[in-house]
Amino acid sequence: MSDILAIYGSPRRRGNTAAVLARAVAGAREGGAMVEEVVLRDLKISPCLEIYGCKNNGRCVINDDFQSLVDKLAACQGLMLASPMMFYAVSGHVKAMMDRCQSLWVKKYWLERRPFGQLDPTKAGLFVSVGATTGKKLFDGALLSVKYFMDTLDMPLWRSLLYRGLDHEGEAAARPEIMAEAHAAGLEMAQMLSERAAGLPG
Repeated sequence: MSDILAIYGSPRRRGNTAAVLARAVAGAREGGAMVEEVVLRDLKISPCLEIYGCKNNGRCVINDDFQSLVDKLAACQGLMLASPMMFYAVSGHVKAMMDRCQSLWVKKYWLERRPFGQLDPTKAGLFVSVGATTGKKLFDGALLSVKYFMDTLDMPLWRSLLYRGLDHEGEAAARPEIMAEAHAAGLEMAQMLSERAAGLPG
């Protein structure tokens, strides 16, 4: 049994990234995973204020909803993160969460002095993103941000589901091939994490 945290990072509750992530969550549950879903827009998370209170013990000192979320991020075996593309980057909700995880970066690299790039092979991250345009480099910046954010969680970015040319609500859900790919990715992720937790190659 694996533990997966699914984070909906879109300003829209029923947007395209939410639809794709929901199918991945369904697949993961079908694969036996315990999945907790979090909608970022429902949380009150301040941007990082860069006051470096986290230098004391690696814990952010801003008292808001990030305090409960960061514990879930640190504890999960798998992370599903969904964000629409906004000016070739993740949404403001997702970026605020990422920036607050600077506290985890401080804990890992400054306080614990762990080697850079040290990842936990039993963990895995899935990134889901949808963009309205079809630009060749549409996802490049976001993928770098997500990769290094997950590095802070000791988590390799296992797979990305990236879809161009979708804007209006319902467009992704109307594409059976997208829904099928998302469901299959969730199912595979759950099975892989379960095998890794059991010490099997996966």
